[in-house]
Amino acid sequence: MITHKNISIFFIFLLLLLLLLNLYTAINTWCFFAVIFIWIGINAFGSSRISSNYHVKAFCNNPLEKDKKIALTFDDGPSPYTLEVLELLKKYNAKATFFCIGTNIEKHPEIVKQIIAEGHLVGNHSYSHSKFFDFYTAKKITEEIQKTDALLEKFTSKKITFFRPPYGVTTPSIRRALKVTGHKTIGWNIRSLDGGTKNQELIFNRIIKRVSPGGIVLLHDTASHSVLVLEQFLQFLQQNNFEVISIEELLNLKAYEIER
Repeated sequence: MITHKNISIFFIFLLLLLLLLNLYTAINTWCFFAVIFIWIGINAFGSSRISSNYHVKAFCNNPLEKDKKIALTFDDGPSPYTLEVLELLKKYNAKATFFCIGTNIEKHPEIVKQIIAEGHLVGNHSYSHSKFFDFYTAKKITEEIQKTDALLEKFTSKKITFFRPPYGVTTPSIRRALKVTGHKTIGWNIRSLDGGTKNQELIFNRIIKRVSPGGIVLLHDTASHSVLVLEQFLQFLQQNNFEVISIEELLNLKAYEIER
């Protein structure tokens, strides 16, 4: 398996080998730069793709699922648009998991309460969702996760176990923080990109081309265009006999644990 640890060991060994060879024969300096550049490139690619399991094990789908069952997840809420999302989920009898940002939980606690009351799950999506989250130390990341857990656990009365890193980026610091908090990392294999474009046709077509049994869909509950695409998508799933189930059921994992 290609992981950060394995890659680091390989490239450190390769650089040491080049240094050793350089004692006996002149090695072009560009060889060292090339090795370092490739190493950085692999690190960047692995860190940016949550499904790579480069830093942490992420649950991105259930490849063993053969029935037409998928899971819906929503990031970055709660927000006023979450209420519209909840109405649609109720209308189409679908369950979802909402990965909530701590600051938004503080702004809209009543919406978190409604999410849970209507039978949906909540997960941790950091406290600040900062653009610099990837550069935080393990200690600061741990503090953010624990702070958001504390906010959510006021509603669940149980320990939160699901975490989704901001932007889906993982790092050694995030790995170390998760060893402390014990969260399971939840990814996706169907990314809508509704956070980067408002083109509803593009978003909708992107999703339906990737739909398959066992998939996990990533949407956002923070904008009107996402709500409109969601209704189209739920209609598509209904017409094609897909069942929307919870992450717990799809992955056979528990979203909450009883505090010990």
